[in-house]
Amino acid sequence: MSRADWRRADIVGPEDNRIRISLIISYNGAHYFGWQRQNGFISVQEAIENVLEELLGERVELFGSGRTDSGVHALGQVAHFDTLSKIDPEKFAIILNTKLPHSIRILSSKRENDNFHSRFGAYAREYNYLIKDDASFTAFDYKRCYRVKKLPNIDILNSYAKLLEGTHDFTTFASAQDPSPSKMRDIYLSQWEIGKDYYGFDILSYKVIGNAFLYHQVRSMVGTMLQATKGGLSDREFKEILDSKDRRRALTTAPADGLYLKRISFDSDEFLWFEERSCE
Repeated sequence: MSRADWRRADIVGPEDNRIRISLIISYNGAHYFGWQRQNGFISVQEAIENVLEELLGERVELFGSGRTDSGVHALGQVAHFDTLSKIDPEKFAIILNTKLPHSIRILSSKRENDNFHSRFGAYAREYNYLIKDDASFTAFDYKRCYRVKKLPNIDILNSYAKLLEGTHDFTTFASAQDPSPSKMRDIYLSQWEIGKDYYGFDILSYKVIGNAFLYHQVRSMVGTMLQATKGGLSDREFKEILDSKDRRRALTTAPADGLYLKRISFDSDEFLWFEERSCE
């Protein structure tokens, strides 16, 4: 899909002599009801906004690159806010980390130009999903990995994953609650790998990079691939599920525990090869 077809809002710069500050954020999603502020439940956005209000003496709004669900983690969420503060932009990370709970860490902070926007300026988002089996699941993996009885065949998983690459209508893998008018998305990379965790145990990981994702899309794709492997579905049958554009054909949605927002790319050239290919 050409970037000209992306439906993105215009970027509005800061007002009233404010400056724009970006944060790179990691958090343990098990402690929060997702990224986005919501009435009656503590979210990552609200936790950081509350500390910023205390620090700056003014109410600021954080704009995140991705709205992670309840229980979903982040290693590289990016957010921005506008402020009149004279605090050194790079010191925001240090100051915020002294006031935030340990389940939220600000990895870095810096001043951005007025045309920067953490959501509308992003060109790609990378998610990882982690899975371990019963034999290697430790106490430290609780709420951080999805536990299965036995790791599935990675070659079969990758045969399904490859079919998700490219531009597709992902209605099959979108939650019924997704408000997006278009379910077309670009997937640059979809791949499973087997590696070792910090303790030397096998860990299965899924890496997916796309321009944007629908509500529950990654978890639905993961759950369906796992169930398809268990059920012995052929590549053709899996492709039929994708092409059906029928949410009822998705086999299951994997739990939030194993999902991580890994990285946000603001590099317009990183996936330019996909743009050039889609315009041929």
